[in-house]
Parts: sequence; structure tokens; C-alpha cells
Amino acid sequence: MRARIAVAGVLAVLLATATLAQGGRGARGYTNRPLRYAVAGDFDGSFQFCRVVFNQNTNGDGGNWAVDYPRADQNLSIRLSELTKTRVGMDGEGLPKHVLVNLRQPELFRCPFIMMTEVGSLFIDEREARGLRDYLQKGGFLWVDDFWGEYAWDVFEIQLRRALPSARYPIVDLPLSHPIFTSLLPVRRVPQIPSINFWLGSGGRTSERGRDSQTPRARAIVDDHGRVMVFMTYNTDVGDAFEREGDSREYFLEFSVEGYALGVNVLLYAMTH
Repeated sequence: MRARIAVAGVLAVLLATATLAQGGRGARGYTNRPLRYAVAGDFDGSFQFCRVVFNQNTNGDGGNWAVDYPRADQNLSIRLSELTKTRVGMDGEGLPKHVLVNLRQPELFRCPFIMMTEVGSLFIDEREARGLRDYLQKGGFLWVDDFWGEYAWDVFEIQLRRALPSARYPIVDLPLSHPIFTSLLPVRRVPQIPSINFWLGSGGRTSERGRDSQTPRARAIVDDHGRVMVFMTYNTDVGDAFEREGDSREYFLEFSVEGYALGVNVLLYAMTH
């Protein structure tokens, strides 16, 4: 009963402000402007969404690092500020501060949480692999999202293993009893969230690769103390639940509430473990 009341309360909050992504906060889209990477002065102790910019694999499957950027980063930060007491940094226009980092720069280590999307197209070199390994071993947290099917998984894992060898860092499926699913809101399943364009164009289907991506997974690599270092949402596009929340009421009701429940939980876990 408490779980149902909590979810109903979240739905009410989200519905009350669901138009923010349409012409209000979070409305600015990504353009091909020169990238501005984070500098030390960008970090003031408040929460800032850190997105990793990576090179695209010529043999990969999927888009590039900028998929869902910047609206997903902004909108999830807004929801974190509304649903928790986390101090989220805001700029002079009232938009959440968010930053871009690469795996070579020292500012990476100022981020308690980093996000990568479309990692079926990931390529990292040896220096980037070393940076990612050092970041995670020192207590950082990586969430990867939006990659579909066995081929995309294989491409991603090959790149990941440059940083985290399989012998020491096995990948496991997380049970729904894991604390990451109960940090604030009860998550009863791993939701399969398609991109809004696929969902609308397919008549409501959710598996973007058909049989090859029928089952959404939440997988992880944990450290020596059992804490999640890498969280992987596979065969699902949780980021679109944030980016597209204001683009379709039907899509919002179908996917964004579950997406935000998971997203806020992941952020809270990352910052408290």
C-alpha cells in the first residue's frame, strides 16, 4: 500500500510539471556547436549531471554520445530536485547545470556519477580505458543506457573490458531486491522503454531489435565491497523517458513515470554508496 501511495504521489508531481520539457526548462536541443568540456570551476558542490563524450566505433551499432543530450540531463536533474532534497545546481536562466567530460581529463574525478548512452557504438583508447578504470576504482559510478541486441552488447563489452578485465570484474544481473531499485521509489520491474520515434512508428511495440532485444536487463559490475560501479540498462532506452517527457502525454504516462523512478533511484544510490 505504501508503495502504491508513493508511486501515485510521484505521478502527481510529474504530471503537474510535465510541460517543462516543452518550451520551458529542458527545451534547448543539442546543436553541432564546439564542445565545451567541464573545468574545475564548474563544480560548486551541488549535483551536476556529468555526461561522457566518447568516440564512435566504426564497427558499432547505435548513435553517438549526444543521444538524449541535453534534455535528458536537464529533466532528470529537475526531477531529482523536485522529488528529493538534493541540492541541484542551477544557472542564471533557471536550468540545471550539467557538464560534459571525457575519460582523459582530471575533472572526471569531480563527478560522483557519469552517464554514457548508445554504448553499442562506444570506442575507448588505452588512455581513456585507464582513466575510466581509475575513476571507478576510486569510487566513481557509471550508468550506461540505450543499447539493443547481442551485437551492440558485444561491442560495448569489448570496449569495457579494456578498463575492467572480466576475471576480476564479472558482470551480473541485478535482482529487483537490490538496493538500487529501492533507494527512494519501488521499482517492480526493469522497464523496456523504446525511443518515442520507434514507439510511435511501430504501433506501440517496445523491442527495438525484435526478438534480439525482447528482454530488458539491469546488469552491473560491483567492487570488492559489493557496491555497484557500473550499472547497465540494456535493451531499453531509459534516457528517452527523461528527454521526451513533454513530447507526448501518452508516451509520458506509459514510460516516463517508471523511467524517473529508476533514474532518481540510480542517482541516489550513486551518491550514497
